[in-house]
Amino acid sequence: MTTTPRTPVRLTQFAHGGGCACKIPPGELEDVLSGLAGPQPTAGDSPLLVGLATGDDAAVVTLPARGGGPAQAVVSTADFFTPVVDDPYDWGRIAAANALSDVYAMGGRPVLAVNLLAWPRDVLPFDLAREVLRGGLAVAAEAGCPVGGGHSVDDPEPKYGMAVTGLADPARLLRNDAGRPGLPLSLTKPLGLGVLNNRHKATGERFEQAVATMVALNRDASAAALEAGATCATDITGFGLLGHLHKLARASGVTAVVETAAVPYLDGAREAVRQGYVSGGTRRNLEWVAPFTDFGDTDAGTRLLLADAQTSGGLLVAGEVPGAPVVGELVPKGRHSVVLR
Repeated sequence: MTTTPRTPVRLTQFAHGGGCACKIPPGELEDVLSGLAGPQPTAGDSPLLVGLATGDDAAVVTLPARGGGPAQAVVSTADFFTPVVDDPYDWGRIAAANALSDVYAMGGRPVLAVNLLAWPRDVLPFDLAREVLRGGLAVAAEAGCPVGGGHSVDDPEPKYGMAVTGLADPARLLRNDAGRPGLPLSLTKPLGLGVLNNRHKATGERFEQAVATMVALNRDASAAALEAGATCATDITGFGLLGHLHKLARASGVTAVVETAAVPYLDGAREAVRQGYVSGGTRRNLEWVAPFTDFGDTDAGTRLLLADAQTSGGLLVAGEVPGAPVVGELVPKGRHSVVLR
């Protein structure tokens, strides 16, 4: 279903990119971060459980047990991006859900968020910024996470997101380096957000199914994964399914096999690819993963969708999650990080 935009101001026209597709390309980012992780802590000598080394979704430190209580893990993340939709309230909701997702992807529970807002104050009215913040507040309230202020700057491009702090059981984290051979791969949201968002930016068409998917919290999926005993997961955002799966397989020392026919897509996603609504971020994702991927006979359109830069996508869990399709499995490490069949 498509309709015309709700607002006469098209926010997507004020930014060079949109949503998580505006991320720095993964290959360039890894080059920048190379050597910055520092020596990895060994058990007992540092509170840092998860840092830069594996490119996981958030940083995690442990707080020592006090007064006979259990130890806790603090999960810390920040995420913000340029407008992915024209409606300011929806953009705020999507950006908040996306930022909160990093905590859920680690098996945590968000307990505090602060806003991050960049706004071209001489170009866009502040009543639109208010709507963006209202959208973020609404989703944070749904997550049971208070928003305690934030930071704003005058910027040529509008940008919004959140820094989020969460809590987790350090013995029950979801990490991208904890995969092992024999585990199935479950995907909790369909793909295709990137191409539909790019079509929205180009045409003004509104895709309700994409908005509903992006504003949906990954809270229940995270809880279900933990309940099922999963220890390995990541969320699918700007690097696409293939990019995030490559990082998970590399960190875990395994190969991921994807059954391409089992991967779910949003209605209209394949049509959007055929019509050329593919972002530069998606094409860079595909170029980056190509040396690490055995594509088999997968067609070009499917390859682009598997590399599609998602915004507020679902969780990819190494394990079965009730209600989520199984899209592949982890096997012993082979020549490639990812194999499509």
